[in-house]
Amino acid sequence: MLIIRNGNIHDAVHPQAYKADILLQDGRIAAIGAGLTAPAGCEELDAAGLEVWPGFVDAHSHIGLDGYGIGYEGHDYNEMNDICSPQLRAIDGINPFDTSLKLAREAGVTTVCTGPGSANVLGGTFTAIKTVGTCVDDMIVRAEVAMKCAFGENPKRCYQNKCDSSRMSTAAILRRALFEARDYRDRKAAAQGDATKMPKFDMKMEALLPVLEKKIPLKAHAHQANDILTALRIAREFDVLITLEHVTEGHLIADKLAEAHVPMAVGPSLTHASKFELQNKTWATPGVLAKAGCDVSIITDNSVIPQHYLPLCAGMAVKAGMDPFQALQAITINAARHALVADRVGSLEVGKDADVVVTDGCPFDVFHTVKAVFISGEKIV
Repeated sequence: MLIIRNGNIHDAVHPQAYKADILLQDGRIAAIGAGLTAPAGCEELDAAGLEVWPGFVDAHSHIGLDGYGIGYEGHDYNEMNDICSPQLRAIDGINPFDTSLKLAREAGVTTVCTGPGSANVLGGTFTAIKTVGTCVDDMIVRAEVAMKCAFGENPKRCYQNKCDSSRMSTAAILRRALFEARDYRDRKAAAQGDATKMPKFDMKMEALLPVLEKKIPLKAHAHQANDILTALRIAREFDVLITLEHVTEGHLIADKLAEAHVPMAVGPSLTHASKFELQNKTWATPGVLAKAGCDVSIITDNSVIPQHYLPLCAGMAVKAGMDPFQALQAITINAARHALVADRVGSLEVGKDADVVVTDGCPFDVFHTVKAVFISGEKIV
């Protein structure tokens, strides 16, 4: 039990910061207010002159699967033998001892949405975890948050000599999987529990049922404007939920994306334009989309950008014109909504997990220092 006193609170709900105390109890935020009475035996942290933030959240990462310092030969984020592998689960590959997780939590990044990469048209299920722990089962905030799918150059490049060498092929492979999953679902329903009439068990189809049932969205890797619109088109065709990932050319079609009303995770932007579909990359994209009314997150795509630079990425977006409060929301509550965990993390509100970051300045500024980090009420830094 701990009370953080006299801090300048940035709760990611109210645009203006305010002076208040925060009581952390049993892993949750128990109270927020000025002059709180500390329960007996409660520890106190004087945050006078300091800034208090929600734990930062990254809506799109490969942390724990693309390990720190192991190189391509040691990564676990892409299955290279099957372009359609929805049956894979991030939780079966995450290494809690990945140094990237330590660096992340020390920088105030307390929750990450992590999972398979973009080599496959269907790559598997993402998960949301806290950045501290020695067993992934104990780190999970929500085990299944999205089904990864990918458009554009990556599937084409990885499978060009096998089964996919055009954008049309990529779309067709995804459609086929969704058609087959829908048929599998319907045949299971028609069997009405009669084992003699049930379709043969199919692990891939079973993995896609939560998508068809709208329990989780497709998580669509798409940089180029036409790929973004293809992803939305397929989601409409099959009446499934979708989130957009990367959205590099989103600023070129901001009006269309504002009409779509889907979460968008923008980034990684702190990198060289390493392929032609990134030629229009700009730090202005998240601000342009937010101004158009889109629900925007800012992401690192760790290890493309090191996970601990997430706040810096928000700062770069502000430098390019994004409203500072919207930039804060892009690495807190918007990212939490994107990852389906906003009921627990992403803002400083009573009842939510006690994930709190204390700094001596704005975390968007490279000169700030993290003074304390709490994850589920436990002091990490």
